Amino acid sequence: MKRGWAVWITGLPASGKSTLARALSQKLARLGVRAQILESDALRAVLTPRPTYDPEERETFYSSMIFIGSLLSENGVNVLFDATAHRRAWRDKAREMFPDFMEVYVGTPLEVCRQRDPKGIYRKAARGEAATVPGPQQSYEMPEEPEVVVWGTEDPEGAAEKILEAMHARGILPPTLAGPA
Repeated sequence: MKRGWAVWITGLPASGKSTLARALSQKLARLGVRAQILESDALRAVLTPRPTYDPEERETFYSSMIFIGSLLSENGVNVLFDATAHRRAWRDKAREMFPDFMEVYVGTPLEVCRQRDPKGIYRKAARGEAATVPGPQQSYEMPEEPEVVVWGTEDPEGAAEKILEAMHARGILPPTLAGPA
């Protein structure tokens, strides 16, 4: 069985990661490629149902997320990580675990993320009800050499297409899967 690949979609909270992960997953499905999205909020509900977001908990959470992704990959499942992972070390750890790995950075200005704020985390930070929000309170360590950079203000379909093109160029997706996505 061929091991699955992994794509980590990272960026500030509310940058557009989840929208992009869904768009990419749909494009892959149209090519006949299945991928499991590991979305941090969904996993948090199971792994840390009452999250504190302190450094120790985050370390445990991201290590667990990477481990789950690795298990899936070892069993032939392709993985799309949809997670801020504001420390570069977590994403670098994932890069070491997967022979076929790509990091996608969703660059969205903090002000745009604050305006979107679908979960209200930036509002909580502004009111002093949250103390560890990446961006305004915790530093977000941008990828040093992501394979793909997209902008959270661009069309998700077009951004997903850029990722597919990079996957083809890197040999993660074979040329036989090229075509209208």
